[in-house]
Amino acid sequence: MIVMRFLLAVLATLITLVTTGAALAQFDTRASSAYVYDVGTNTVLMEKNAEVPLPPASMSKLMTLNMLFEALRSNRVSMDTRFGVSSRATALKGSSMYLTENDRPTVEELIQGIIVQSGNDACVVVAEGLAGSEDTFARQMTARARELGMMNSTFANSSGWPHPDHRMSMKDLGILAERLVTEFPEYYGYFAQKTFPYDGRVPANHNNRNPLLGLGIGADGLKTGHTSEAGYGLVGSAAQGDRRIVFVLSGMESDKARAEESERIVSWAFRQFVERKVVSKGQSIAMADVWLGDSAEVGMIAGSDAEMLIPALSLNSIEAEAQFTGPIQAPIAEGQEIGKLVVRINGLPDTVLPLLADRNVAAAGFVPRLQTAAGILISKALGAADRALPEG
Repeated sequence: MIVMRFLLAVLATLITLVTTGAALAQFDTRASSAYVYDVGTNTVLMEKNAEVPLPPASMSKLMTLNMLFEALRSNRVSMDTRFGVSSRATALKGSSMYLTENDRPTVEELIQGIIVQSGNDACVVVAEGLAGSEDTFARQMTARARELGMMNSTFANSSGWPHPDHRMSMKDLGILAERLVTEFPEYYGYFAQKTFPYDGRVPANHNNRNPLLGLGIGADGLKTGHTSEAGYGLVGSAAQGDRRIVFVLSGMESDKARAEESERIVSWAFRQFVERKVVSKGQSIAMADVWLGDSAEVGMIAGSDAEMLIPALSLNSIEAEAQFTGPIQAPIAEGQEIGKLVVRINGLPDTVLPLLADRNVAAAGFVPRLQTAAGILISKALGAADRALPEG
């Protein structure tokens, strides 16, 4: 493997503030566990105990909503479908839609009841309506989570009610949040709904518990959570301009601390990073030697654009490596992948782009190939002769 290290000269014209991750090092969340992710650039901005399975409290209701949204997408139910309410649902304590067994709420009402009112009863109604029983639904949730790459999630119920086997990691909640934002735009608007007075019952429970809605910082979801075991947590998302972040925090000591820390994370994520195109598709990157071709070299060009988040505090440069196995055997076709470009900013994940041949390189003719072979034989013979000479 041949590695060519260099600085991306194009960055000098695109970026005036670049860092080596100093911004990352300076931010230390007060949450016991956290995960912050930039959706557009697929960049993890911060992780703290992010892969540890923890009690998710009501934040796990997002998985119940995912299952319901998938049922809507597959036409198993519609927004007007009505579900029955069991005695098991009405008996569940904690946050509630205050459903009775005589109610027949629609799917749309249950979505709002889960998001705005954080209704435990609404979650059980959805679980029983889709799977027949909450236990079966919980097993389906766990299996679906694995399929979606959420490997540190296990569900024992649909509501997040405390249970020793009910666990999610903050990263898994981030994966789930990103999915709800990007895969279900037709339903995502409900997460920004501030009030839902279902049938006018219990006015004190009409308001969305998300403390960031209405602050003018672009926050539009997703779900709070709290139990004595888990502390106060929040799965949030916010959009400013063309950027969107999702974030998860848990283990805060009060709802006030949760609100303050959530707003601080949003401010940091948007103010300390700028999104820039650091490499353009077709941009010339480096030259590679060619083996037995009608040209001794071939140009390597970027196979795609690279949009990256740049921490904006110091003036250090961005490093890049062109990596390829060379010399590259001819013939080579224009557009053929012949290497990769690795762009590095300390503290952030590497960005890897394909490097393509900028032109066709035909195999060399008979005479050049013969000359090359002869040169190799002569080199080997001279090397053998040198090794055979006596010492002294």
